[in-house]
Amino acid sequence: MKINKKILSWSLYDWANSAFATTVLAGFFPTFFRSYWSTGDSVDTTFYLGLASSISSLVVAVLAPFLGAIADKTSTKRKFLLFFSFIGIIMTGSLSLIQSGNWPMALMFFILASIGWSGGNLFYDSLIIGVAEQDEKMCDDVSALGFSLGYIGGGLLFLINVLMFKFPESFGFPNGIVAVKASFLSVAIWWAIFSIPLFIFVKEPKVDKKLSILGAIKAGLSQLKTTFKEIQKLKVVFTFLLAYFFYIDGVDTIIKMSVNYGASLGFKSESLIVALLITQFIAFPAVLIFNMIGRKVGVKNSLYGAIFAYSLITIAGLFMQNETHFYILAIFIGLFQGGVQAASRSYFTRLIPKDKAGEFFGFYNMLGKSAAILGPFLVAIVTKLTGSNRVGMISILLLFILGFIFLKRVNTEKGKELAQIL
Repeated sequence: MKINKKILSWSLYDWANSAFATTVLAGFFPTFFRSYWSTGDSVDTTFYLGLASSISSLVVAVLAPFLGAIADKTSTKRKFLLFFSFIGIIMTGSLSLIQSGNWPMALMFFILASIGWSGGNLFYDSLIIGVAEQDEKMCDDVSALGFSLGYIGGGLLFLINVLMFKFPESFGFPNGIVAVKASFLSVAIWWAIFSIPLFIFVKEPKVDKKLSILGAIKAGLSQLKTTFKEIQKLKVVFTFLLAYFFYIDGVDTIIKMSVNYGASLGFKSESLIVALLITQFIAFPAVLIFNMIGRKVGVKNSLYGAIFAYSLITIAGLFMQNETHFYILAIFIGLFQGGVQAASRSYFTRLIPKDKAGEFFGFYNMLGKSAAILGPFLVAIVTKLTGSNRVGMISILLLFILGFIFLKRVNTEKGKELAQIL
């Protein structure tokens, strides 16, 4: 694949906003919330974190298809991306202003920042059709490039943030608390700066007829109904979305809850941070290797392998006893995490009408975010009912099993044929 300015600019957005996924979502927010903002016990903290993740995912899930339909009708994918990115950037930076014990405000800002991050990803994902020029192999390569740059970019800033936390005086901070707050601000700045190339160099096809805001809303609602009916007709797409709903739920839940799980088992915060860094820097080359393997065995078969691997990882987590075990699991998560995300995104482009990418990716992200409601909530409820963080995390295995079952029923060739008809 020849990497041109458009492809690189699109991929750099993944580099930009992945800092939120690493430093905030998976890294400092869970541990900082537990030690600085929260006043509850371990089980209550897990419950609040799971609930916050579910609320942010619910908002995006409800809005995604509707906004995707409007974006297709008005060629406003980039404008919506800018809007959600702005919310995410401002709220992430605002986390640095919240004082100790103010957990309601911390959760509110975190939820809004997560909405900005997730909402932006909907429109970022849908732009891949134009960037990859509707070519299947190029789409695989571009999707993998985006995720790989995301892991190295997010990992690089997270490494700097970890050093800030470990050696605050060397960076001019009086203590680790101030360093963590500065890390939240650095994510906002990083996200803003590296998003700029996309908004300059990535264009989208213009619609023939310009609509007013009210007209766009009406057209979006009408198109949303039509797309929903089309998805019902496109049983292959519908079946894949069900599979994706379950298995990506398991992946996202592990990403969001693993640090909190390790903390609940008494692991040191330094060990949890090291594990995250291991995952990030292994995931960078692993995404590209996973994409090469997918070309040899087929994208769908590579998804089977990733789901099976995550199932084993979930089972192994039940028996985890010390930091060394946590590091080993971090290695295996890094090998498959980016690969399953990139392969899912590019595989979906094979099954949908290319001129309706925004709408169909709206449903794709709706299912992904709806799933992200279920996973953390499942872990939160099971943990609360059983009083055991271990039992709460093993409940994720059910999601991978269901995802595998539905993915087996997806007929790729039939899906391609049906997508050409609409």
